[in-house]
Amino acid sequence: MNKFLKIVFIVLLIIVLGFAGWLIFLTKDLPDPTNFSFSSVNQSTKIYDRTGKIILYEFHGEEKRTVVPFEEIPDSLKKATLAAEDSEFYNHPAFDIKAIIRAIYYNIFKREEGLQGGSTITQQLVKNTFLTPEKTLSRKVKELILAIELENKYSKDEILGFYLNQIPYGYNAYGIEAASRTYFGKSAKDLDLAESALLAALPRRPSYYNAHPDELKARQEYILDRMVELNFINQEEANNAKTEKLNFVATHSQIKAPHFVFYIKSLLAEMYDEKYIEEGGLKVITSLDWELQQIAEKVVAEGANRNDTNWRADNAALVAQNPKTGEILAMVGSRDFFDTEHNGNFNVALQPRQPGSSFKPFVYLKAFEKGYPPSTILFDVFTEFSANCSAEGVPFAGYSQNNCYHPQNYDHLFRGPVTLRQALAQSLNVPSVKLLYLVSIKDAINTAQTLGITTLNQDPNYYGLSLILGGGGVKLLEMVDAYSVLANNGIKISQAPIIKIMDSQNNTIYENIPIETKIVESKYVSILNDVLSDDQSRYPMFQLNGPLTVPGYKVAAKTGTSQDYRDAWTFGYSPTLVAGVWVGNNDYSPMSYGGAGGMAAAPIWNDFMKQALPKFNKEEFTPAEITPVDKPMLNGNYIIQTPTGFEIHSILYWVDKNNPLGEKPSNPYNDPQFARWEYSVSKWVLQNLGALNLVNTPTPTFSDIEIIEPSSNTLENNSPIKLTFKINPGLNINNIEIYFNNEFILSLPKNNDNYYSVLFKPTNFQQENNLIIKIKGNENDFEVTKKLLLNP
Repeated sequence: MNKFLKIVFIVLLIIVLGFAGWLIFLTKDLPDPTNFSFSSVNQSTKIYDRTGKIILYEFHGEEKRTVVPFEEIPDSLKKATLAAEDSEFYNHPAFDIKAIIRAIYYNIFKREEGLQGGSTITQQLVKNTFLTPEKTLSRKVKELILAIELENKYSKDEILGFYLNQIPYGYNAYGIEAASRTYFGKSAKDLDLAESALLAALPRRPSYYNAHPDELKARQEYILDRMVELNFINQEEANNAKTEKLNFVATHSQIKAPHFVFYIKSLLAEMYDEKYIEEGGLKVITSLDWELQQIAEKVVAEGANRNDTNWRADNAALVAQNPKTGEILAMVGSRDFFDTEHNGNFNVALQPRQPGSSFKPFVYLKAFEKGYPPSTILFDVFTEFSANCSAEGVPFAGYSQNNCYHPQNYDHLFRGPVTLRQALAQSLNVPSVKLLYLVSIKDAINTAQTLGITTLNQDPNYYGLSLILGGGGVKLLEMVDAYSVLANNGIKISQAPIIKIMDSQNNTIYENIPIETKIVESKYVSILNDVLSDDQSRYPMFQLNGPLTVPGYKVAAKTGTSQDYRDAWTFGYSPTLVAGVWVGNNDYSPMSYGGAGGMAAAPIWNDFMKQALPKFNKEEFTPAEITPVDKPMLNGNYIIQTPTGFEIHSILYWVDKNNPLGEKPSNPYNDPQFARWEYSVSKWVLQNLGALNLVNTPTPTFSDIEIIEPSSNTLENNSPIKLTFKINPGLNINNIEIYFNNEFILSLPKNNDNYYSVLFKPTNFQQENNLIIKIKGNENDFEVTKKLLLNP
């Protein structure tokens, strides 16, 4: 036993001595924190264009810092900083054991909520002033030792004052005085509560928050809420601060491509410690083409100025990308970064906006994959898609007009039967909504996500059929990336804004390695590119040789406009260059009526592409190989000859949407949209092809019709009526018309199984009602009437 104790004692002694030796080794070269002074920045980080010769921006080349006495720093800023970083600063020693335990718990068990830090303000000051950003145990121990020494030498007020005069706030501003003047153009002593809370939000991730103003605002409000919890302020003060409009000043400095630079800095903030970015002497070679960037800035400024006059749209943004490498060649986030009147530093390229019809190509691509060729016929006619409303777009009892959904085309005209080629090229809304139904919302979203769209994260039912008209927010940067897959023949290459990063010793610490992923078969992409570059098919919705064409080049292009004219877009590409343009207002106010993608955004896109494309080798799209499909509607034929005559139906009559190349549906009425689509087609036929002799049939007799529903002779006032009936299968008829009290309800074509079921809501209820089924024959008509009484 004694021998065992001796062994244990010796082991413990070795551990203690080893730990002590380790501590001595760690502390032998530590700086003296009791001689605190503000360190200078020795090496700046430089952001270059793709050549590595043009400096776009230099972080800390001109460090801004003015030290102010602790008593001149406003109380609101001190308390906001404590609420944001270390609310127990005045109650714990150099370290906070509770915060450390909490950080360990969250980092192990709740990583999905984000990594948590356990450092006190004193520890953060030591790390930023004396230590490197490495995340190791030895650095943490050094940090703790220096923090304890610092607190033994200085008071809490002195340490907080050091901290507020030392930390980086972004835009080269070190310390609160420089930050206050940089962001608000005033001395720190004049900051109010709202401004203090916003500045207190920055030190955690200044580069990231400067690139994401919405998240910066959210963090400011979080800090105000924390200040209420800590009894630093009351709720009314917090509410007033949240709603206060902050007046920022422009960050005028020697900076090129500012929106792109601060986007790059936000990416660096995801990769490295903030101090390392600011002081590490990094050399960042970006993908930006300075020549193309200057062209982009010029056409955006000119176009936004033009649109401000023509369409009441004061802003625009442009992103260009090389589809073969994924490299971002130009980024203009707003018309003028330094235009504070129009929030010019706001980078619209990174913000979700409504894409309008520019989302349509993703749905059409999926349709081509499923077997629908460009020759597929869809009827561009008034169509009600909602089950809450009649086929005429009248809401049923208990519903309002807002519950109906019958989209219109841009020009409020309908064109009857059109091909998918015409529907996409002319950006027709009604056939596109029908195509989304055939493809399925889920599959359309999956396609968009595969192409690079990350913002459509809700349940597919959340978006509904309006998704194809821009019902979900997307980012300009991601849309350009998605269109790049189309330009690159179905191959996705990860987006690459940074080519290489070197440290202060010129060692390469990051290098982009392009990763190619084949995500769409080239034959389907080729079909889409063929349609989107078909200038003839755009006519007459778009003018021939208009702003969607570039003389001497084969380009594919698509416009988009949100329904309320808040966003207008144009995306277009060749095999060597993709560019996307957004037009609108930063405050989300609508443009003037008519400020569509083709009018407001396309001219900017066209100006850019005309000047940019000659700088690339000229290439053509891979020719489309379209396999003919011998099937009604898919082959371009909508008037179908049968052994008994001719028939015209919606596509749901001929095609099973779950297997478009398979057999026709045995009972198309099983599809919930069939009756509505069929009704709209029948109405179009009656209005436009009245003289056409469709399906010769004998006149049926009364015994040839069996009414299944309504099963009783009573009905409820203002309630929808479900009518189900069968017709003798031996009869050949033209079509069937339904009337209610002599008011025409809808027309139904003959189907093969002779079983019919429709739902409608009459508008002319009486005490005694006549429900009439009228059979239209070749020589004369025959009708059956069912009398229905209202329940008392």
